[in-house]
Amino acid sequence: MADSLFSRIVSWASDVCELDLLKIMKNEHNELNKTVYVQPAIVTVSYGIYRMLKRDLPQLPIKGMIGLSLGEYAALIASNSLSFEEGIKLVADRARFMQQDADREISTLAAVLDPQLQEIKELITAQQENGQRVYIANYNSPRQIVVGGALTDLKATLKKMEEDKLAKRTILLKVNGAFHTPFFNGARQQMHNRLQTVDFHEPQIEVISNTTNSLFHCENLPGILEKQLAVPTHFGANVKELVKYAKIDTTLEIGPGKTLSRFAHQVDRHLNTQHIENLVDYENFIKEQKDGTDR
Repeated sequence: MADSLFSRIVSWASDVCELDLLKIMKNEHNELNKTVYVQPAIVTVSYGIYRMLKRDLPQLPIKGMIGLSLGEYAALIASNSLSFEEGIKLVADRARFMQQDADREISTLAAVLDPQLQEIKELITAQQENGQRVYIANYNSPRQIVVGGALTDLKATLKKMEEDKLAKRTILLKVNGAFHTPFFNGARQQMHNRLQTVDFHEPQIEVISNTTNSLFHCENLPGILEKQLAVPTHFGANVKELVKYAKIDTTLEIGPGKTLSRFAHQVDRHLNTQHIENLVDYENFIKEQKDGTDR
């Protein structure tokens, strides 16, 4: 993205976390397949685009923020709950802790489409009682959850789901580990210690936690962010919360892909979902907003 402010933020983040983020973003050697690289890169891109928006659309109304797991860190930095420098250092350490757990044992995730949720919960409980290490990791929307676990255990559970017709479809995901399950309790413990060193401030824009589905506050941030690594996320419930209490009618997803916009629309089909991934998206969004203001 050829914008001077964005470029300065990428350069700043690279210096702070001692990674060449511009090279990583080019992904010439599949760097973005590694947790330790992709997390600082995504937060830097998200925050860079946000800063551009604040520069070019200072009156853009923001009623609240949510992010799926890692996205919470970009939201907390954007809301001034922690500085960009401290935030990107924290994200780099979080990614390193998670990479260590991912490398320790092979685990992965699978998307479950149109799930029969109660029956799947009962199946997973039964599998766990039989010694299978499989868990629900994400409640993304009414139409999608994600389950994770040891590869063999997860495949057996997915097969059982298909046999019992508990979902329309299941898809193994190309990810580095079974995030938001007990497989990341090691990273959780390391984050407990790391978070004690962070200087948090009260968010200036409301940010809803994936973990608790309630607002982040200065005093609860360390406990929630530690816990977040190894327990399920609730993005769909977060969207409902914004619709119900903040009365939002539009969402803006910042970062790669349109997955979260799709989840938001599955939660409430009346939402106007917008997305910025690159400079073309950004310029189109700015033009649309300014044209709307001029009318």
